[in-house]
Amino acid sequence: MTTTAIRVGIDVGGTFTDAVAIDAASLELVGTAKVLTTHRHPDGVARGIINALKELLENCGRSADDVVFLAHGTTQATNALLEGDVATVGVVGLGRGLDGWRTKAVRRLAKLELAPGKHLPVTYAHATESSQVPDAVAAVQRGGAEVVVGVEAFSVDDPDGELAVVRAAEARRLPATATHDISKLYGLKKRARTAALNASILPRMLGTAELVRGSIDHAGIHAPLMVMRCDGGVMSLEEMRRRPLLTILSGPAAGAAGALLAERVSEGVFLETGGTSTDISVIRDGRVAVAYAKVGGYATYLKSLDVRTVGVGGGSLVRVSGTKVTDVGPRSAHIAELDYGCFAEPDVVRGGRLELGRPMEGDPADYAIVVTDSGRFAITVTCAANALGVVPSGDHAYAEPTAARLVIEPLAAHLGCSVDDAARQILDRATARVRDVVDEMIDDYRLDREGLELVGGGGGAATVTPHLGATMKLPARIAAHSSVISPIGVALALVRDTVERVVPSPTQQDILSVRAEAERAVLAQGASPATVEVEVSIDPQRNVVAAVATGATDMHTRASADAGEDTALEAAARSMHVDASAVERTATTPQFRVYTSVRSRGGLVGKVTRPRHPVRVVDIDGVVRFGSPDAHVRTMTVATARAGLAEVLEQFTTYGDSGARVPAIQLLVGPRLANLAGMTHPDQVLALADTELSGRADNEDVVLVVEERS
Repeated sequence: MTTTAIRVGIDVGGTFTDAVAIDAASLELVGTAKVLTTHRHPDGVARGIINALKELLENCGRSADDVVFLAHGTTQATNALLEGDVATVGVVGLGRGLDGWRTKAVRRLAKLELAPGKHLPVTYAHATESSQVPDAVAAVQRGGAEVVVGVEAFSVDDPDGELAVVRAAEARRLPATATHDISKLYGLKKRARTAALNASILPRMLGTAELVRGSIDHAGIHAPLMVMRCDGGVMSLEEMRRRPLLTILSGPAAGAAGALLAERVSEGVFLETGGTSTDISVIRDGRVAVAYAKVGGYATYLKSLDVRTVGVGGGSLVRVSGTKVTDVGPRSAHIAELDYGCFAEPDVVRGGRLELGRPMEGDPADYAIVVTDSGRFAITVTCAANALGVVPSGDHAYAEPTAARLVIEPLAAHLGCSVDDAARQILDRATARVRDVVDEMIDDYRLDREGLELVGGGGGAATVTPHLGATMKLPARIAAHSSVISPIGVALALVRDTVERVVPSPTQQDILSVRAEAERAVLAQGASPATVEVEVSIDPQRNVVAAVATGATDMHTRASADAGEDTALEAAARSMHVDASAVERTATTPQFRVYTSVRSRGGLVGKVTRPRHPVRVVDIDGVVRFGSPDAHVRTMTVATARAGLAEVLEQFTTYGDSGARVPAIQLLVGPRLANLAGMTHPDQVLALADTELSGRADNEDVVLVVEERS
């Protein structure tokens, strides 16, 4: 039997560790495995990863030699921070005078509350000059430090002091890091906070990394071992050893990556529903939305998926007051050690009686539980969804409706309504809380509700997403293989890294330098040069130049089959909210089709202003990768592109009280869509364009999508 190479993704959850095998050529799912997460094993969660991998290879009939890519995501860092189960951090501050005074204020990190009653354990020592650094490191070690962080006010400009701390700590066999190695941005408090949080999980994550790497080697797998990041990409094991904080929130990031890469979502809200909660994130222009993360309510310099969590899941218990369902959750059935009533045999829950009480000590006494001669059963959101028949047969959350309706009967009698009405009350309450957050994110990201879709993932997807879509009057669907969407996202994720630098009035050389640094970072982690893409932006208010680089680890990624003109045209028309007959293709590259339409401006003003030309860029998978409400499309070749771009910049640059504003430009050439919209000066646009055009044949087609800025 002929086999093909596979990409393996493993997601370590709180209860289960899930693994999937993806065909590296077709990107189709070819195998799955689920094992218990091994929190209490001497090898920790690493043992569960190995168990899952072994079972996966057996299930899909593959060998270690077939694995060309292996990545895992883990909740270990997130759980450690949420539970306050972290190492004591020895902070060594440096500096004299005003700078020294500012650095000493970092000792307040000990007030950072990670969990109720649990604060970041910090011991502090100060060195006013380099000769005092070894004594300061010795002092924090005597104070119980298990890991050391060097902190100095302007280390992003001169890192020598912090590097001296790292060397002194390593001489004492203590793991160490420095704030300049975590972020190159100014802002001492935020940089130190990020570095200290990173250090607090460093010992545990280093131990896990070594166990996983050793086990993978022992299993005979020679593929690069990658780790899921919190921004939807993956990083090398070596990078994880340096910055383990990047793994927090990697679970939700994996699910969003799965929706983006496997479900081809262009613009939407992704809801990953488990037993206890629903994680909500945004996908816009074919990208996941990221933001600086907060830990313990404090801002950090950690760029992560903007995920917002609601305490509503498929296992959330129902709460009752009088004759109304007042809420669901936050207590869930599996935490309360109650069986879902809908998964019981019908005769077991038939004729049950309703009790209101506390599932666990300290809970409110208004949770509804059904009691029969066979035991106590939970009325859950999953029970309600199955009672109404909205969970499709074969879904992970599916239960035979008879048992679901029987377990809700006592509640319906108490409420004085039908079983259907009681079930709807439950789903209404559950989705109302989720809807509040979805509405908030739609507003925050200014998403167009007309073109928006809700995509559900996770084992409980069918219990929340369909009903939410119905109440919000938005299209909603459940992702294929929704219960393993997270490991699918891990298996398909690209290597990613972000470089941010403070550069006042950046020159072309400054911008290209930051871009090159980001590109080198992903290449060093195994990305193939031909697959690397870099997006650069400038924040003139903060004087920050940022570059985000992505790339595939091998050339075994799918040679995508073209979804076809009809599929791409329909995607563009749907996104523009017009009939397909009103859309025309205006340009094409090997990877993209560009469509435009015409919309008249309304009102009296519309009679004297030009109509708008909405534009959509659709890739060959049929995914809208860029959309504009009004843009110009220009076609040219590589040979004429620089002159053509200069002409476009001159034509569409606008002038106002704040000075010149260059147009926002997307450059399409070959397989790439290069976003040049983050630039603030024509020379910057031309410099970045040169890097994208360099080395390409003169006769290759180039497309510019140009938006005027008002």
